Amino acid sequence: MTAMMKAFVMKGIGEVGLMNKPIPEPGPNDAVIRTTAALICTSDTHTVAGAIGDRKDLTLGHEAVGVVHRLGSAVRGFKEGDRVAVNAITPCFHCENCLRGYTSQCTAMLGGWKFANVKDGNMAEYFHVNNAMANLAPIPDALPDEKAVYCADMLSTGFMAAEHAAIPMGGSVAVFAEGPVGLMATVGARLLGAGLVIGVENVPQRQELARRYGADEIVDFSQRDPVAAILDLTGGQGVDSAIEALGSEQTLMNCIKATRPGGTISNVGYHGHGDFVRIPRLDWGVGMSDKTIRTGLCPGGAERMKRLLRLIVSGRVDPSPMTTHRFGFGDIEKAFGMMKTKEGGIIKPLITFK
Repeated sequence: MTAMMKAFVMKGIGEVGLMNKPIPEPGPNDAVIRTTAALICTSDTHTVAGAIGDRKDLTLGHEAVGVVHRLGSAVRGFKEGDRVAVNAITPCFHCENCLRGYTSQCTAMLGGWKFANVKDGNMAEYFHVNNAMANLAPIPDALPDEKAVYCADMLSTGFMAAEHAAIPMGGSVAVFAEGPVGLMATVGARLLGAGLVIGVENVPQRQELARRYGADEIVDFSQRDPVAAILDLTGGQGVDSAIEALGSEQTLMNCIKATRPGGTISNVGYHGHGDFVRIPRLDWGVGMSDKTIRTGLCPGGAERMKRLLRLIVSGRVDPSPMTTHRFGFGDIEKAFGMMKTKEGGIIKPLITFK
């Protein structure tokens, strides 16, 4: 008889629920993980809304940690029972794009994003991991699952946003939207040596967290024009770097407007609607401003995860203040609904499994 598990799925556009599915089997190079903790991402709500097209009974989720349940016959260096973290992006590490250094684009554009896109995600009691030796990272004994799980996406994505922003040592950076990714971009900017970090956010709870994570100044866009405020804070010059962490056309345009000539705009937001995103022509120097627009999908793989886990263990970042709500797996549908509407000031809901 096939062993079964419960999984939280997208039944179709706009519809979610729990269902029974067979526990996955590992291929020779793969692993199956028993889930212990997971997070819900706003991008999961975009997926259910149809941002990547219709899906039928697709298991959601890409932020999870757990314990090795089964290993493929060719996997070495791990054993059943090991605590492991897995990035949201699980590249193969041997295709052309991976070999070129673009592992997030494994085999095709956005191809490293497999969970809840081209295969079942990990919001289930068990989940499958491809290319296990390249994608499993041991969780240090000192690190609880509820912290380690943040490395799967929020730290990896937020830090990538800061890395791609090319912030000069002592330079200035504006982070547009202090949600979970923006908050980790704020930490990343500080760790990379930014001398002035400006958070653009209007929610008081998120403003407070942004300050806690290293923002020197907060611009409340509901009170004044954020571009004008950033220009005032930089003596009319604009910032060296701007980070778009929302996925809004308006915030991307504001990033371009607020960045000085020769600066970098790092877009990490998920633009889930529309056919085009506009660029303000004059603020782009009619195409000749020396402003760089850099995009990216969070880097995956075991080496990336080990480095992120190390930063938490060393105390350089503590993601746990972003956990505003906790739920058992049986209440995941409620948690998902709250994440969709941002009810109750939710930032990140932690889901725990028995």
